[in-house]
Amino acid sequence: MFNVMATIKRFEDLKSWQKSRELVNNIYEFTNEGTFADDDDLKRQVRRAAVSIMSNIAEGFERSGNREFIQFLSIAKGSAGEVRAQLYIAKDRKYIDSATFENLLNQCVATSKLIGGLITYLQETTIRGSKFKEEDIPYQTIFDTTENQFEAEL
Repeated sequence: MFNVMATIKRFEDLKSWQKSRELVNNIYEFTNEGTFADDDDLKRQVRRAAVSIMSNIAEGFERSGNREFIQFLSIAKGSAGEVRAQLYIAKDRKYIDSATFENLLNQCVATSKLIGGLITYLQETTIRGSKFKEEDIPYQTIFDTTENQFEAEL
């Protein structure tokens, strides 16, 4: 395992939120192109699901405790799965080329793994309540050996 020290003060400091923001921007970019831009229903749905990932991470972080944060992270993780499913629809409809599909799919999987790592950490930590708001807390970023991505741990 590889450890890097970081400080988490705001949701914007979370790797999972940063990655979900990148994903949202890429989703918006590719849904404006070609035949995908003409499928208003799928375009709106995949955009809403992608926005839901980053929004739920942010909202959960701003809540008062681990249980609520975990609940919102679970919703964000579910939204990442929804985006992945919609990417398959886009691929099957030939709205998206294989390279773009693989890139976006990999971004979704990586974001989902980061969220999953953060959920695991929050379930195992003894720190409860407004842990992120009280003071600067030193974090170590934990990278798993398969995808080299996880979120943060005290």
